[in-house]
Amino acid sequence: MDNFIMIAVCITTGFLLRKYNVVPAGSHKGINVWLLYLALPAVSLRYIPKIEWSVQMLFPMASTIIVWIGSWFFIRYYANYRHYGQRTRSSLELASGYSNTSFLGFPLIIAYFGEQYLSIAVICDQVLFILLSTAGIVAAIKGDRSSGGNVEIKMILKKLITFPPFIGCMSALILPNFIDLAPAESFLSKLTATIAPLALFTVGLQLNFNGWKKQLPQISMSSFYKLIIAPILVLVIALIIGIKGKVAAISVFEASMPTFITASVVAEQFNLNSKLINLIVGIGILISFVSTGIWVLVINQILF
Repeated sequence: MDNFIMIAVCITTGFLLRKYNVVPAGSHKGINVWLLYLALPAVSLRYIPKIEWSVQMLFPMASTIIVWIGSWFFIRYYANYRHYGQRTRSSLELASGYSNTSFLGFPLIIAYFGEQYLSIAVICDQVLFILLSTAGIVAAIKGDRSSGGNVEIKMILKKLITFPPFIGCMSALILPNFIDLAPAESFLSKLTATIAPLALFTVGLQLNFNGWKKQLPQISMSSFYKLIIAPILVLVIALIIGIKGKVAAISVFEASMPTFITASVVAEQFNLNSKLINLIVGIGILISFVSTGIWVLVINQILF
């Protein structure tokens, strides 16, 4: 119960402080720097070395790709049906294909399943970032009218290899082969403990619902895919190939997360419809507090 109270208090506090201008505009950026440069790499360094690798551990990687592929087909059909241009289609692809696996996913996993399950969530999160830094950037460039749709491979690779959580993940895979990280575990635990409250607080700071009625069709379709269709796809494939237990459970649960907040940052950088994505993020987060609870019931019934 304490975890759920923390979720409600942190998000509500962030939302109210921003709404009444108690904190300066853009305050969330400073918190995000802490999370990206310290807290999230600490999660990788603490949990990845303890993962017992097996064939099943490939499924969390695959589940993130499944969600992305499904969104590409879903949004392509929907955009063609509604005769949307490439800018709107790219915006919807960013909003639908990438889950909030860390900022919201990690705290909810701790609340519903326990902190020990974060090792699986970290895998989902790292693959998600790789996808966003490659396929997501390509989609954004295609929708950017000013870029002419030209994709620069060097820029994509630079974003990937300089992203702190990715560096943390690679370090967690390589360093244990040469040094013992056990002495640093207490320190890493303290950094990891900051993720839940700060991530939820920064989510609250970024919630914005102005103008949602005008873009309700796009919001509805993107949220429908992200919160319902995406986890169904992962669940069905898990059952088809016979994967159950904690690996399948966390993979499905992470697939049920709403839109990744960083997708709106990418959209703004490439002149896409960032307002639409922000609305999808905000509304998706609110709905997800109900939908993820339902998914936990489904997961416990089917996968355990």
